[in-house]
Amino acid sequence: MDEKFKKPYDPAATEPRIYAAWEKSGYFNPDNLPGERSETYTIMMPPPNATGVLHMGHALGLTIEDILIRYNRMRGKATLWLPGTDHAAIATQSKVEKDIQKTEKKNRHDLGRNELLRRIGAFVEESRATIQGQVRVMGASCDWSREAFTLDTARNHAVNELFKRMYTAGLIYRGHRIVNWDPKGQTTISDDEIVYEERKEKFYYLKYGPFTIGTARPETKFGDKYVVMHPKDPRYAAYTDGQKIDLEWINGPITATVIKDEAVDMEFGTGVMTITPWHDVTDFEIAERHNLDKEQIIDERGKLLPVAGEFAGMKITEAREKIIEKLRTKGLVEKEEDYAHNVATAERTGGLVEPQIKLQWFIGVNRPFKIDHSEIPRIEIGSTVTLKEMMRAAVAGGGVRIVPDHFDKTYFHWIDNLRDWCISRQIWYGHRVPVWYRGEEIAVGDAPIGEGWVQDEDTLDTWFSSGAWTFSTLGWPDITGDLRRFHPTNVLETGYDILFFWIARMILMSGFALGQVPFRNVYLHGIVRDAQGRKFSKSLGNGIDPIDVAQKYGADAARMSLIVGNTPGTDFRLSEDKIKGYKHFANKLWNIARFILENTEGVKQTALTEADQVLKDEVSLLAKEVTRDMEEYRMYMAAEKIYHYTWHRLADVLIEESKPILTGTDEAVKTSRQTVLRMLLLEVLKLLHPFMPFITEEIWQSVQTDKELLIVASWPVK
Repeated sequence: MDEKFKKPYDPAATEPRIYAAWEKSGYFNPDNLPGERSETYTIMMPPPNATGVLHMGHALGLTIEDILIRYNRMRGKATLWLPGTDHAAIATQSKVEKDIQKTEKKNRHDLGRNELLRRIGAFVEESRATIQGQVRVMGASCDWSREAFTLDTARNHAVNELFKRMYTAGLIYRGHRIVNWDPKGQTTISDDEIVYEERKEKFYYLKYGPFTIGTARPETKFGDKYVVMHPKDPRYAAYTDGQKIDLEWINGPITATVIKDEAVDMEFGTGVMTITPWHDVTDFEIAERHNLDKEQIIDERGKLLPVAGEFAGMKITEAREKIIEKLRTKGLVEKEEDYAHNVATAERTGGLVEPQIKLQWFIGVNRPFKIDHSEIPRIEIGSTVTLKEMMRAAVAGGGVRIVPDHFDKTYFHWIDNLRDWCISRQIWYGHRVPVWYRGEEIAVGDAPIGEGWVQDEDTLDTWFSSGAWTFSTLGWPDITGDLRRFHPTNVLETGYDILFFWIARMILMSGFALGQVPFRNVYLHGIVRDAQGRKFSKSLGNGIDPIDVAQKYGADAARMSLIVGNTPGTDFRLSEDKIKGYKHFANKLWNIARFILENTEGVKQTALTEADQVLKDEVSLLAKEVTRDMEEYRMYMAAEKIYHYTWHRLADVLIEESKPILTGTDEAVKTSRQTVLRMLLLEVLKLLHPFMPFITEEIWQSVQTDKELLIVASWPVK
């Protein structure tokens, strides 16, 4: 027996050594795996933001993905798990800018574009190195030789080419449309960069000529010269579309125009509303349908413009009560109520998001295009489709399976209400919009030849480059061997909270570029919460650092604590006590191995007794159940079954039963029991390896005489 079993199991000393052995073997790379492996299994690691360190959400994702990769590697497949990091444009630039402002009292304009980008680049490189080390600590068996970065040269080439092809197809356009505007960050932001805060404010009912309108934002009402109602509302049948009505308003008399539109909810409030097309999405769409004027009321800094008269130059919060007071003096305030509602704020800056009409770049999701190649169910080669239709068909036709499947309905609801995607940002870090201007000339794609060309100042939304992640990492736009072999990928594992922001956009990008789905399956995990069900946060002081607990209790213990009891699509509670409990399980497994090795050393395999054959059949049945669970993405059930068998069956029952047999005088019975105990240990190590790779590999090296790594051992079920 190996001398190491005379000491307690030490994960801190074992895990780095084992990981180094795996890396040295080259088995993380599918090209180096032993045997014939015609079937592939591919996962693209959701790239962590290059802004800091991993959190428990990342640790959960890494654990699930590594379990799937190790399992399928043992099933004899050529497994590719491609790692990478995301430049996370706004998040990264915001972090660096805050640090510069804090330490140097300077902003981006003080530094200039080139200097700011140099500093961001240095920060990102340091952060990426930290993340790479942390991913290794968690035991991730990913192919580091293929590592990618969303802002590296290869990805930039792919992004520019994708933009050019979509522009040529008429799907990318530049126009004035309403966007999420962050007055503090001075940029458009995506929906996922918005944090909704519940605030208690006043809701006002105002007299608008013969009508009563409701609003929580009186500061936007200076430009309200249209009053909108449903064409079938009997209360307003006397009013005709286009009718002019003279009335007294905030800064004096105005003439309002009646608009009939079916977007009005007759059941809400009085069933009549005024619109502010510059500062509200619904209002903007109504104005577009009826070709109405759109007047800006609030500027890019969040201050009222001259149209507000005496209130011009005031910030929104400063002006609101003063405007209401003026309306009161005019007798135009009918009543006011306390009102609790969600207010949109920018995640990175904390600024109040102000919808604005801006000249931006968009992807038109309802614009038709001809698809030259299609492997997407319900989308025929050569047919004319829209991106929205293609995105729906990918899931509805079974090309992409979402686990759990109740998220299908959520996905379809989002797709059906999808608007054109604003892809430009007014920041400096990221993929610059690949468009050049020279007078009236325009060039798209690679930098044009000749003098006088000026590139667009804006950068692309981070989700544009990450949307191409599954195929840009495999060499696209070149049709490489990797692209032909590993795409579409098998599974995309991520949090349910980015189903729309990333998953849907990956389906969009892959469908357009390749006529393929980006992945066959989507596995959605929930949010990791503390023992009381609260989100981890600095303010609550309830955070659990995955690297700290991995170093304290072992990565194996951390991984098991994250997977057992964690059903897909459901939030999950985690405590340090649970992690500690699986450290005890690792110790139990170590003691099991020590007992079996002590009592089976030098034994030669022999025929099993009838009783021992039953034990062998029992573990074979367990292996089949675990395999079914793994194939159906029930990793939480598989892990729990192996845990209970190992502790409560093998340790508590079978080993105790074996002690008198092993000290007995019947050599045939004794040898049979020694043989089956060794078999059971080997099977447990194989079944447990995807979940607890370090300790199982360490024990395996002492059980197996050929010294082949467990990482490439055959799974118990063919």
